[in-house]
Amino acid sequence: MITIEDIQKLSELSRIKIAPEEQETLRTQIESILGYIDQIKKATLVSDAVSQKPTVQAGALRNVLREDGEPHMPSEFTERVLASAPAREDNYLKVKKIM
Repeated sequence: MITIEDIQKLSELSRIKIAPEEQETLRTQIESILGYIDQIKKATLVSDAVSQKPTVQAGALRNVLREDGEPHMPSEFTERVLASAPAREDNYLKVKKIM
Protein backbone atom coordinates (compact mmCIF):
# COMPACT_ATOMS: atom_id res chain seq x y z
CA MET A 1 0.00 0.00 0.00
CA ILE A 2 1.31 3.40 -1.00
CA THR A 3 1.32 6.06 1.72
CA ILE A 4 1.45 9.84 1.57
CA GLU A 5 5.02 9.60 2.86
CA ASP A 6 5.88 7.44 -0.17
CA ILE A 7 4.41 10.10 -2.46
CA GLN A 8 6.43 12.79 -0.70
CA LYS A 9 9.61 10.69 -1.04
CA LEU A 10 8.93 10.15 -4.77
CA SER A 11 8.33 13.87 -5.09
CA GLU A 12 11.72 14.62 -3.53
CA LEU A 13 13.55 12.03 -5.60
CA SER A 14 12.04 13.22 -8.86
CA ARG A 15 12.40 16.88 -7.88
CA ILE A 16 8.74 17.51 -8.68
CA LYS A 17 6.75 19.73 -6.39
CA ILE A 18 3.40 18.13 -5.56
CA ALA A 19 0.78 20.17 -3.75
CA PRO A 20 -0.62 18.54 -0.58
CA GLU A 21 -4.12 18.42 -2.07
CA GLU A 22 -2.80 16.49 -5.09
CA GLN A 23 -0.92 13.90 -3.03
CA GLU A 24 -4.01 11.84 -2.13
CA THR A 25 -5.21 11.78 -5.73
CA LEU A 26 -1.77 10.72 -6.90
CA ARG A 27 -1.60 8.03 -4.20
CA THR A 28 -4.89 6.45 -5.35
CA GLN A 29 -3.81 6.61 -9.00
CA ILE A 30 -0.48 4.92 -8.27
CA GLU A 31 -2.23 2.22 -6.23
CA SER A 32 -4.59 1.61 -9.14
CA ILE A 33 -1.69 1.32 -11.58
CA LEU A 34 0.23 -1.06 -9.31
CA GLY A 35 -2.93 -3.16 -8.82
CA TYR A 36 -3.28 -3.49 -12.57
CA ILE A 37 0.37 -4.51 -12.89
CA ASP A 38 -0.22 -7.19 -10.23
CA GLN A 39 -3.11 -8.54 -12.29
CA ILE A 40 -0.86 -8.76 -15.33
CA LYS A 41 1.83 -10.56 -13.32
CA LYS A 42 -0.69 -13.11 -12.03
CA ALA A 43 -2.18 -13.80 -15.43
CA THR A 44 -1.19 -17.17 -16.83
CA LEU A 45 -0.77 -17.82 -20.47
CA VAL A 46 -2.77 -20.62 -22.02
CA SER A 47 0.51 -22.25 -22.97
CA ASP A 48 1.64 -22.13 -19.30
CA ALA A 49 -1.53 -23.90 -18.20
CA VAL A 50 -0.91 -26.72 -20.68
CA SER A 51 2.83 -26.60 -19.95
CA GLN A 52 3.80 -26.27 -23.57
CA LYS A 53 5.83 -23.66 -25.31
CA PRO A 54 3.66 -21.10 -27.07
CA THR A 55 3.63 -21.48 -30.81
CA VAL A 56 3.78 -18.48 -33.03
CA GLN A 57 2.66 -18.83 -36.57
CA ALA A 58 2.26 -15.93 -38.88
CA GLY A 59 0.56 -16.52 -42.20
CA ALA A 60 2.33 -17.62 -45.31
CA LEU A 61 4.67 -15.02 -46.76
CA ARG A 62 3.60 -13.44 -49.98
CA ASN A 63 4.43 -10.37 -51.98
CA VAL A 64 1.68 -7.78 -51.78
CA LEU A 65 3.07 -5.65 -54.59
CA ARG A 66 1.81 -6.07 -58.11
CA GLU A 67 3.97 -7.53 -60.83
CA ASP A 68 5.31 -5.09 -63.40
CA GLY A 69 3.20 -5.93 -66.41
CA GLU A 70 4.55 -3.54 -69.00
CA PRO A 71 7.60 -1.67 -67.70
CA HIS A 72 8.70 1.29 -69.79
CA MET A 73 12.08 1.54 -71.39
CA PRO A 74 14.80 3.43 -69.49
CA SER A 75 14.89 7.15 -70.38
CA GLU A 76 11.63 6.84 -72.31
CA PHE A 77 10.15 9.88 -70.55
CA THR A 78 13.39 11.80 -69.95
CA GLU A 79 12.95 14.20 -72.85
CA ARG A 80 9.34 15.02 -71.89
CA VAL A 81 10.35 15.71 -68.27
CA LEU A 82 13.30 17.87 -69.29
CA ALA A 83 11.14 19.76 -71.80
CA SER A 84 8.67 20.72 -69.07
CA ALA A 85 11.40 21.92 -66.67
CA PRO A 86 11.97 25.69 -66.41
CA ALA A 87 15.73 25.33 -66.98
CA ARG A 88 17.97 22.49 -68.09
CA GLU A 89 21.62 21.85 -68.77
CA ASP A 90 22.36 18.92 -71.09
CA ASN A 91 20.27 16.04 -69.73
CA TYR A 92 19.89 17.49 -66.22
CA LEU A 93 17.42 19.78 -64.53
CA LYS A 94 19.02 23.08 -63.59
CA VAL A 95 18.04 24.42 -60.17
CA LYS A 96 19.19 27.22 -57.90
CA LYS A 97 21.93 26.43 -55.44
CA ILE A 98 20.53 26.36 -51.90
CA MET A 99 22.85 26.70 -48.95
